[in-house]
Amino acid sequence: MKSFCSPKTSQKIMNGVFVLSGVITLLILIIILGYILVKGIPVINFEFLFSGPIDAGREGGIFPMIISSIYVVFIAAVIATPLGVGAAIYMSEYASNQKIIKFIRFGSETLASIPSIVFGLFGLAFFVVFLKLGWCILSGGLVLALMAIPTIFQVAEVTLTSIPNSYKEGSYGLGATKWQVIYSVILPAALPGIITGVILAMTRAISEAAAVMYAVGSALTVPISIFDPGRPLPLHLYVLATEGVSLQNAYGTAAVLVIIVLILTVATNLIVERYQKKIMGK
Repeated sequence: MKSFCSPKTSQKIMNGVFVLSGVITLLILIIILGYILVKGIPVINFEFLFSGPIDAGREGGIFPMIISSIYVVFIAAVIATPLGVGAAIYMSEYASNQKIIKFIRFGSETLASIPSIVFGLFGLAFFVVFLKLGWCILSGGLVLALMAIPTIFQVAEVTLTSIPNSYKEGSYGLGATKWQVIYSVILPAALPGIITGVILAMTRAISEAAAVMYAVGSALTVPISIFDPGRPLPLHLYVLATEGVSLQNAYGTAAVLVIIVLILTVATNLIVERYQKKIMGK
């Protein structure tokens, strides 16, 4: 069967399709972010960022929400990072039983696909009620850690398995033990990818409302300890928008959340790029 066009023409057509797909994706991102920032930035000022809400959020600022978000994300990162990276090290360096490997990967993929509201209900039943932690920052952080583990694990495993075998063989040839090779050679080489996975998981965690709404409480005050209730930014945004409290402050909260995610993403990319240049001697 003869083709309708030459290979060169087919190549040009497909290149155009791929470029168009990329441009459309970028435009969608710009439109969404642009709309939120245009509506929200005029609301942001010193008082909005560094004062508490007044009249259930109709007036005032979002300072307690910013602190609550920092708390829950920090707890999630501290718990999820060692567990996710540790599991990835086991899978890439120690696991040999194919049944166990398949089972762990299946569990990770299943955990990653569970809706966030289910994590929230589990957090309510297990952390809040069964463990009697109550509605607090710690319960919310634990829920977000459960959500972040599969992302960190999957990215870290791919990064670790992509390290060239020559790195390991050279280290073993110099008499290094397996743990010394992992700690001194493999992990430093895989660090940029691991950091990317952690930030990817944390940016998802910081934007989750459904996962924390049943575990963290909904206090409008600044949490002092991890056992105090709080209201992270996504949950505050959800309450402001869905209950009709203040659409203006909802746009301001959304803009702050978007800016935080953008800052984290850009800062992470710069740090990873500088680290890669450093280890390559540039």
